[in-house]
Amino acid sequence: MPPLARAARARPRRGVVSGTLTPYLFLAPYLALFTLFILTPAVWGAWVSLHDWDFLLPGKPWVGLENYVDLFTPGSVTAGPFWRSMRATLIFTIFSVPLLLIIPLLVALMLNQKFRGRNFFRAVYFAPYVLGVAVIGVLWTFLLDPNIGVVNYYLEKLPGIPSNIAWTTSTPWAWAALVGVTVWWTLGYNAVIYLAGLQEIPRELYEAAKVDNAGRWSRFRHVTLPGLRPVLVFIVTVTILSSANMFGQAWLITQGAPGNETRTAIMLIAQEGLRSFRMGNAAAMSFVLAFLLLVVSLVNFVVFRDRSRSR
Repeated sequence: MPPLARAARARPRRGVVSGTLTPYLFLAPYLALFTLFILTPAVWGAWVSLHDWDFLLPGKPWVGLENYVDLFTPGSVTAGPFWRSMRATLIFTIFSVPLLLIIPLLVALMLNQKFRGRNFFRAVYFAPYVLGVAVIGVLWTFLLDPNIGVVNYYLEKLPGIPSNIAWTTSTPWAWAALVGVTVWWTLGYNAVIYLAGLQEIPRELYEAAKVDNAGRWSRFRHVTLPGLRPVLVFIVTVTILSSANMFGQAWLITQGAPGNETRTAIMLIAQEGLRSFRMGNAAAMSFVLAFLLLVVSLVNFVVFRDRSRSR
């Protein structure tokens, strides 16, 4: 083979090189934003959690894993408040997640039917989700006020309903208020995701089920639910994570009252780091919470994967 031909053969073609780099060029903006706003703060937070970090003081001594050990040491300054806030987070998650799975599914099933004004009702159910948490918090703080609130005003007109319910300062009413407001605010998002999943299920499956004399419950159980399995994995995971990270509603509506009964983990982390200036403790709490949520998410994926395999 002539020398020029060998050199041309050994030299990579420009089209091959550009084709190899093209995916990375498209990923570059996302990777830059991910590194800047997620990866870098996470690494910095891990470094802060290993120090007694008060950003108002010049000295930030290294303490190693002491902040983490204190969270699991009974009687320490941070263990009691942290696990009480985790209990509050668990209570809110247990009561809100099932409602945010079932009610949006029922709404989606209704909105998936053909009737006049369907698009209008779809917009109505989704509209509250567009509002920010600050708007929702301020709005419902006034509506749930025990003295001048509209909710108590109309409840007093119903027979058998106690008057002057302290929605924001007593339990279990504070939990009912937080869960109810959150469900009202966010069910539209889950309903839209369910609706998209319902529209992807082939109509032929329902027609075949009708031919086999399957009733509505049988069609829902054997056609709708299996068809929604990928959507359910997403909705269950996102809803659990969102509920476990609830902050704005408790901060604005109940302010953690009564006492600290409704002070969630994120609320405690914010107070620990931004009000008490103990950033090391706050960072350690954040990583413990993130680890627990990671475990819950992995268990959720494993459960749904095993069910799909068994079927």
